[in-house]
Amino acid sequence: MADKEALPDGVNTAVPNGARIYDYLLGGKDNYLADQRVAEEMTKANPSAPLTARANREFLGRAVRFLAEERGVRQFIDIGAGLPTQENVHQVAQAVAPGSRVVYVDYDPVVIVHARALLGTSDDVQVVEADLREPARILSDPVISDLIDFREPVAVLLVAILHFVGPDDDPRGIVARLRAAMAPGSHLVVSHTASESSGEVMGTAQRGFRASGAPLTPRTRAEIRGFFAGFELAEPGLVDVREWRPAPGTPDARSDQPWTIVGGVGSLK
Repeated sequence: MADKEALPDGVNTAVPNGARIYDYLLGGKDNYLADQRVAEEMTKANPSAPLTARANREFLGRAVRFLAEERGVRQFIDIGAGLPTQENVHQVAQAVAPGSRVVYVDYDPVVIVHARALLGTSDDVQVVEADLREPARILSDPVISDLIDFREPVAVLLVAILHFVGPDDDPRGIVARLRAAMAPGSHLVVSHTASESSGEVMGTAQRGFRASGAPLTPRTRAEIRGFFAGFELAEPGLVDVREWRPAPGTPDARSDQPWTIVGGVGSLK
């Protein structure tokens, strides 16, 4: 990982971190030994864990491309963005529509430092430190308000983040507050760990993420579908992320892998 001196004060690299665990599963280098140990325990229990992480990331790319190409979306807010990797949201969106505006939001100061260093900022791309559990703060942030026009359609991306919001923090209420600020024609993208995942695999994952301070809460498909209240799901609906509009020529996306992440894209009428 980058020089430790570049990290914010108070960051303890001996404690695993959810974003860095995910980065390791994706094959990234922005992680430390504590993160690697957790990710390796997860992979020991579930050798396909890196494939699942990659499938989730690829779903994000396909969803953004779909919204830019087919729905004409030109504004994106990626909440819980995590560490930058390949095929970041602004790269996908701007490849379709140069000038698309993207804000990356994360509450993790390590993520913010690396995002600003690796992504930089421009007139069209900004990085904001904020917590999904405080939607009013996100919606009122001056950087976001300067770049995103909520009077126009916007895509809010909640990819592999709501499963880190426990019931006490009212995740459906959080989504409802975001929805209330979105104009007709806006879209919501969600992916989320499903409770149908293997109990043994989820037990290992939950222990690892709990140690990172970000407990994992799998939910049923019905519960996950509930996040789309007020939105109309685009075909094929809420499905395993591998099955969501796979690229032509992709092998059969159905899978019996023990960690199931489902995803969908909804439009606000």
